[in-house]
Amino acid sequence: MTKQEKYDLAKWAMNHALENGAQHASVSISNSRSSSVEVREEKIDKLEQAIQSNLSIRLFVDNRYSAHSTNRLKKEELVRFIEEAIAGTRYLSEDEFRTMPNPELYYKGGGQDLNTLDKSFDNHDPQEKINLAFEAEKEVLGKDDRIISVSASYYDGLNERVMVTSNGFEGDTSNSYYGLNAQVSVKGGDARPESHWSESAIFYNELKKKDIGQKALERALQKIGQKKLESGKMPMIVENRTVSRLFGPLISAMNGSAIQQKNSFLIDKLGEKVFSEKLSVMDDPFIMSGRGSRLFDSEGLATKKRPVFENGVLKNYFIDTYYGKKLEMEPTSGSNTNLVFKLGDKNLDGLVATVDRGILVTGFNGGNSNGSTGDFSYGIEGFLIEKGKIVQPVSEMNITGNMQELWSNIGEVGNDVNENSSWLTPSILFEGVDFSGA
Repeated sequence: MTKQEKYDLAKWAMNHALENGAQHASVSISNSRSSSVEVREEKIDKLEQAIQSNLSIRLFVDNRYSAHSTNRLKKEELVRFIEEAIAGTRYLSEDEFRTMPNPELYYKGGGQDLNTLDKSFDNHDPQEKINLAFEAEKEVLGKDDRIISVSASYYDGLNERVMVTSNGFEGDTSNSYYGLNAQVSVKGGDARPESHWSESAIFYNELKKKDIGQKALERALQKIGQKKLESGKMPMIVENRTVSRLFGPLISAMNGSAIQQKNSFLIDKLGEKVFSEKLSVMDDPFIMSGRGSRLFDSEGLATKKRPVFENGVLKNYFIDTYYGKKLEMEPTSGSNTNLVFKLGDKNLDGLVATVDRGILVTGFNGGNSNGSTGDFSYGIEGFLIEKGKIVQPVSEMNITGNMQELWSNIGEVGNDVNENSSWLTPSILFEGVDFSGA
């Protein structure tokens, strides 16, 4: 189905909903293509390919709201689907806060192409993709007698969507992604240390295709000899790829639903200094070829570059139209785009060199954070640092504390950005973290 055919079908579905009792409607039609291959012991262990199309419709009927989706896109089937959806919506309770967005906040078109689609997506040889997974595995096989198992995988995907609303929005998006991953486990006394390494990209030609398996093996071997340390309060460096586990609860606490439902430790904190002045984060939807770049959100609201934290001051929440109505706040979008951190001047090695005794965290094993209080407890693994040097792998330890206190005690922010995510997180040094172990 061409883009124009999607638009035509979406407009037809929207109009059919209006003709059959809906006061307003929003329709999205999307299609996706994806493939993946996993190899193990020099054989293909799993091979998958998927092609999907979907129509989603949001209905506003007599002050009631519902959302529906189907993968059956023939008009004769959609007629009944839409009419039954409208009839079902009338049985729901009224909700005065469920309204369409203010048309003035919609994306009006004319924005710069953010270059998030690899136009050559369909031109890549399937056998070449399979070979990439095998090559990542071969980087490990036979390299060390302690290797127990190796697996590697390649994956890719393309998503396209058009959206129309009955109060004036029209827009379309498209994006692609590619990735390679390797997983390695090794003998380590009574333990079986394992680790992985992955790379991803929007464009096939920009995907890092070498050293995936080698890095996974190196990280697994580094874990041999892991042990608990005595409990205590120490500095903690969190590796850039792992920082998101600690930053996620902050983003969740800024979500409109959490705020309205009193499940956020950041309620009524807008404009206040809540964390360290060393924390500055910008939500930037306009980064060229950014993983989270977009011109409008899932409602059609135009995206804007907004500060999230500015020298520790909370500057914005993530508010969609529904929770904006409930909270009597202007919508800002219910989700984030690219989160860009203000960087320091040291890479990971530089941060490690500043620590007399502490722990470098390279992974989290279970645990949770309480959304309403910010209290957390996580299992960790990583390395003991002494006098600026990594000296011992550690595991089976926990960190406990409160998110507000943790993020108020930033020692330094690194400059080693994780470019494999829309959250462009650097490694971060936190002071005075409570570790429990032996």
